[in-house]
Amino acid sequence: MAVAESTKRVTLALTGASGAQYGLRLLECLLAAGCTVDLMISKAAHLVIVTETNEDLPANPEKLTAQLSERFQHLPGQVRAFGREDWFAPAASGSGAASSMVICPCSGGTLSALATGASNNLIERAGDVALKERRQLILVPREMPLHQVHLEHLLKLTQMGAVVMPACPGFYHQPKTLDDLVDFVVARILDHLGLPQELVKRWGER
Repeated sequence: MAVAESTKRVTLALTGASGAQYGLRLLECLLAAGCTVDLMISKAAHLVIVTETNEDLPANPEKLTAQLSERFQHLPGQVRAFGREDWFAPAASGSGAASSMVICPCSGGTLSALATGASNNLIERAGDVALKERRQLILVPREMPLHQVHLEHLLKLTQMGAVVMPACPGFYHQPKTLDDLVDFVVARILDHLGLPQELVKRWGER
């Protein structure tokens, strides 16, 4: 994937819902688009990543930053990982947070924390900051079925300004692989972030 020029900065968080592939693919695409990414991965998300992928990402944020910087060495300084209680991270304050935040995948517990104003870790605080500052917050839940509390939280967060984009890939692009299904969801997120993408043709394009 060619690297594009961009000055956009995005806060990306992966939490403990299934669907780690969505978040990891989104990270790759954000960096390829030239974005600077402030990355947060919850403890539960690390377990999901190990279970669902071949990735072995260190929990230590400094080591994670170093590993990702080595992998994407053609994109120096574009990604930095932060720990769950790094309260001096830019995302912890309205004066430092990026204009856009994506939580992908977004667990039910994270939805609950955001809907009720809890800030028990950096991911929750970052989401709270995005909401209070009226900044772009995209939530990608991956859960089924949904019970009443899930639905109430999703409605409440939508009313607060968040964009809820469930990890529900379409099929009109005739996917042939699991990667095609992942790319469909990631492409829609990139569209909402205002970033160019060639992963999936838009409806009506040939």
